[in-house]
Amino acid sequence: GFKGLPDKAPFDAIIVTCAPSKVPKPLLEQLKIGGRMVIPVDNPFGTQTLKRITKTKEGIKSEDLGTCLFVPFVNKEGKKY
Repeated sequence: GFKGLPDKAPFDAIIVTCAPSKVPKPLLEQLKIGGRMVIPVDNPFGTQTLKRITKTKEGIKSEDLGTCLFVPFVNKEGKKY
């Protein structure tokens, strides 16, 4: 999950179905220019925000789509990312 699939990249779209505390950099790097990612992002207040991330020639554009609730993003040891 966190590392994505670098050998299959770049991607037009990525959807993440668990909530990390920040957008994983490897996933951003695997988007094509014009590619989009939909990802729930956890925050320290106990809520999550669904974000649409678009990779442009100028950089990364992030849009909040509203609140949501997904399972947490965890590493191999079961700790939250």
